[in-house]
Amino acid sequence: MNPTLSMYQAAGNEDFTKMVTEFAPYFQTIDPVFVDLKPGYAELTFANQKKVHNHLGTVHAIAMCNAAELVAGMMTEVSIPENLRWIPVGMTVRYLAKAKTDLRAVARGENVDWTKKGDTDVSVVIYDTDNREVFTAVITMHISDKK
Repeated sequence: MNPTLSMYQAAGNEDFTKMVTEFAPYFQTIDPVFVDLKPGYAELTFANQKKVHNHLGTVHAIAMCNAAELVAGMMTEVSIPENLRWIPVGMTVRYLAKAKTDLRAVARGENVDWTKKGDTDVSVVIYDTDNREVFTAVITMHISDKK
């Protein structure tokens, strides 16, 4: 079993999130909490709080980019074969509506061929508490052999 997935299953959502954000501290800025993580799927939430606001008092676009990269990265990590590695090399985003509530970021990769080396696109959707899409992203992950 993938070591990251094993760690998630053993630690649980909050402790796993704490471990990941200590390893990559910038993600702490949004106070995320993983809700689910498995090959081909990851979900996290983060609160609408002042420290992630823009000048309009809504969740800042870059806070949503932060969540998108985190959820897509962890989903990629538990989906690729253990002989491969990944790194994000691009992100295309769309801001669909003002984010005025707590948010839920979902990365889906059930239909991705995770054995294929090269660039792979990972889709992320961020929903508000009314289940309305407020943000979408396509994050390009470069997948290659571990060195």
